[in-house]
Amino acid sequence: MRVSLCLGSIGLTVCCLAPAHADRREDIAGLFARAQQAGRVGVARKTRPVDVRPARSGEIVVTIIAAEGERRETETQSPPAQEGDMVVRNRCPETGNEEILVTAAKFQERYEGPTGPADANGYRAYRPRGVEMQYFIVRDVDGSFTFEAPWGEPMIARPGDAIVRNPNDPKDTYRIAAAAFACTYEIVRPAQ
Repeated sequence: MRVSLCLGSIGLTVCCLAPAHADRREDIAGLFARAQQAGRVGVARKTRPVDVRPARSGEIVVTIIAAEGERRETETQSPPAQEGDMVVRNRCPETGNEEILVTAAKFQERYEGPTGPADANGYRAYRPRGVEMQYFIVRDVDGSFTFEAPWGEPMIARPGDAIVRNPNDPKDTYRIAAAAFACTYEIVRPAQ
């Protein structure tokens, strides 16, 4: 199986991955419900332009987030890309311009464009549609934990990260690293 490992704008092929770990697994629906009951859920939308290219059928995108200094951490690994899926690269140098795989259906809901020509690597500029998403911030008291991402892979969350959910599809709940959330999202209604 071919796996694309994306470090900023550098693509590598690797054979195995070392996923990030946390000590406990969390029921993300239950945690989100408790955050709502406590009044800790706000509304945000992605606003920063992105660079996009078509995914190759079967491509697996490993999202790498730049952490403090030169250290990088594996955020998550996508399932194999299907026809029409897109690789979306955030324009966020502080997180390493991380890439994610977005399904064809979700891409149409969340992005518009292209707004310019393709670069040498086939990426074109797109704008987020500004879909409003519910979110809460993981607190220190919550600690680090893992939960199942919508695509079936374990996802780790740490204090300061945002847990984001599509209000029209509660199963579409995922983590956004604190720095990536600050860089790419606009707060519509703050969480308490």
